[in-house]
Amino acid sequence: MSTPEQVSRFRLSDQYQQLKSALHRHLIAQIEERDLDIDRWPPAKTERFVLEQVRRYVVEQKLAVNAREAEVLARDALHELVGFGPIQALVEDDTVNDIIVNGPNAVFVEREGRLSAVPVRFVDDTHVVRVIQRILAPIGRRVDESTPMVDARLSDGSRVNAIIPPIALDGPCLSIRKFRKTPLSAEDLLRMGSVSQGELDYLKERVEKRTNLIVIGGTGSGKTTFLNLLSQWIPNGERVITIEDAAELRLHHEHTVRLETRPPNLEGQRAVTARDLVRNALRMRPDRIIVGEVRGDEVLDMLQAMNTGHDGSMTTLHANSPRDAIHRLELLAGFAGYTGSEQTFRGQVAAAIQLLVHVARLPSGPRRLMSVVEVRGLRDGQLAMHDVFRYDLERERHVDCREAP
Repeated sequence: MSTPEQVSRFRLSDQYQQLKSALHRHLIAQIEERDLDIDRWPPAKTERFVLEQVRRYVVEQKLAVNAREAEVLARDALHELVGFGPIQALVEDDTVNDIIVNGPNAVFVEREGRLSAVPVRFVDDTHVVRVIQRILAPIGRRVDESTPMVDARLSDGSRVNAIIPPIALDGPCLSIRKFRKTPLSAEDLLRMGSVSQGELDYLKERVEKRTNLIVIGGTGSGKTTFLNLLSQWIPNGERVITIEDAAELRLHHEHTVRLETRPPNLEGQRAVTARDLVRNALRMRPDRIIVGEVRGDEVLDMLQAMNTGHDGSMTTLHANSPRDAIHRLELLAGFAGYTGSEQTFRGQVAAAIQLLVHVARLPSGPRRLMSVVEVRGLRDGQLAMHDVFRYDLERERHVDCREAP
């Protein structure tokens, strides 16, 4: 019997890849010859069929494959037939947060904030593209030379980005950010040390009092996760409209309307942008508007909503600090065509936003709430900001600045 290390080396060998391709063609031929509709079969029946065919193929071809290797071959063949090929096991692994494919021979995963290579490979570039097409097919999207980039959301909420040659010079690339089956709760964040009880109590009170706020942080810092947590504290009697590029928020409210942007079609037309949706949301009688992320010209409409009776609205923003967040808002406003003075715009920001919540991922991997900052109007042309909470990196603890001398 082969050891796990021997099986892993076997799966990475060129011989195994060729064998798996030949077996895949054999299974397709058997299905077509018998006119089988395996898409309607229950999973257990499909698995039995594949295992039986693999065993028969191994005997007929007189392959030097032992029982354990035959079982691995059958599982991989099943994934090729009805799953996502070599990465199916990674998709099913709840400990994996991100799956990254950089061509056929470089597959990485993120677990607990750490990126590492895994012993998984594809046959060639064509194999990677075939798996990408299979991922996109159920959601009506495609990727080819005319449309070499695609950003999509799977039915379970996972986000997928794919890019292929000629844009990707070193082969097709695939990124999957998996969607948690159960969103992180306040208790989860407390247990992991991401927040303190005092911070949670304060934020819960501010959300219930309809404070306009922005969650800021870098890529992968947990902005959407934290926004989802904050949104759970919105009272059920309020009408909430969410606007996202890829729907990730899960609000369990009686009166929630979820809107999602739409990319342009093949002719480059009929796109529905976040700005279109924010403007439309203002006509839908919302109590609060939640924008998954402000990243373009919708910034002006979002600030307008916060300034015109939609108190308690929230969004996220890419920024590395609260001060950077203000500069980024100014930059986005310029891209959106804002022509007023810097002083006037900062006045709008000061009137619209009362709280900045900064989250970050530490170099060692864990995510932390780095600071909670109150915006207290303008002072000498600059936004007056006051720390309410901050994370002390040296002592690795959350500090309540209200208790500081």
